[in-house]
Amino acid sequence: MEELIQKLRTFAKERDWEQFHSPKNLAMALSVEVAEVVEHFQWLTEEESLNLTTDKLDNIKAEIGDVMIYLIRLSDNLGIDPLKAATEKIILNDAKYPVTKSKGNATKYTEL
Repeated sequence: MEELIQKLRTFAKERDWEQFHSPKNLAMALSVEVAEVVEHFQWLTEEESLNLTTDKLDNIKAEIGDVMIYLIRLSDNLGIDPLKAATEKIILNDAKYPVTKSKGNATKYTEL
């Protein structure tokens, strides 16, 4: 992860893009890229979403790359370790969604 963070810092610095990479702008860009992932699934049936063509999968892969890049840049800008944040969130979710109450159930934790 650290190597990827360094590559992204260098990429932005070489292009003098750091001036544009405020948390607000990075969060907005991240939102746009996530929407571009969603767009590939819009109007597909569940079955179609499970059986994507190679071309469609390649396009989604590129968009996921963009999402990851913006998420890492945002995390780096805010001084957040994204892997640690995800690990901590899993621990919180484990407490909110105990297996005994949530297995096979998509109900929100506040309604379990």
